[in-house]
Amino acid sequence: MNNTEKKIQRLFNKGCVDYHLLEDGDRILIGISGGKDSLELTRLLSQRAKIFKPHIEVEAAHVIMDNIPYETDRTYLQDFCTECDIKLHILHAKFDESTDPRKTKCFLCAWNRRKTLFEFAEKEGFNKIALGHHMDDILVTFLMNLTFEGSRQTIKPILKLEHYPLSIIRPLCLVPEAQIQAVAKELNFQKLKVSCPFEEVTKRAIMEKELHRLEEINPEARYSLWHAIMD
Repeated sequence: MNNTEKKIQRLFNKGCVDYHLLEDGDRILIGISGGKDSLELTRLLSQRAKIFKPHIEVEAAHVIMDNIPYETDRTYLQDFCTECDIKLHILHAKFDESTDPRKTKCFLCAWNRRKTLFEFAEKEGFNKIALGHHMDDILVTFLMNLTFEGSRQTIKPILKLEHYPLSIIRPLCLVPEAQIQAVAKELNFQKLKVSCPFEEVTKRAIMEKELHRLEEINPEARYSLWHAIMD
């Protein structure tokens, strides 16, 4: 294990402990998109599941949108999960954009992916869903809401759902994206097979650049923002 892997492992463990993400008896379903973040989350949780206390069970699910030409190499995902000793479920979903023309394809796709994941997790007896959001995702969401909505809300390390008997956990919450990128390169994570055809420059992409600019002004900016969010 190299230094970057050790740093991620330490921050992963700290996030799980500080925000009480893992409890004895948890059955956790990982939402695995095929991107570097969900692959690293799968790798880390599979290792954590081998530790006796707290005892957790982990499986993964990949949602395919049948009406969007966006996919990953399912053989690679299956091989990756097999290597991690984790069962992989392939789920299918689709959406009808005419049901609400006010919503973008990105919104409808994301919502239906989540809904499919939630319904499967509830049906199969999981009590938690693990998603691969890292520290940068949380900080960028905070900056977006602060700038465009006048709100301090952001993604939480743990969130109990209102309409499902489930909690969403984000064990990578303390891990900077740059560290995940480094490990993905070192471990030769395969990149997504096909990029989303509706991918475009968004507010999120703009705010990602702003986060990097803040770090140019103050290298400790991300940690100041984190304390502002969590205090």
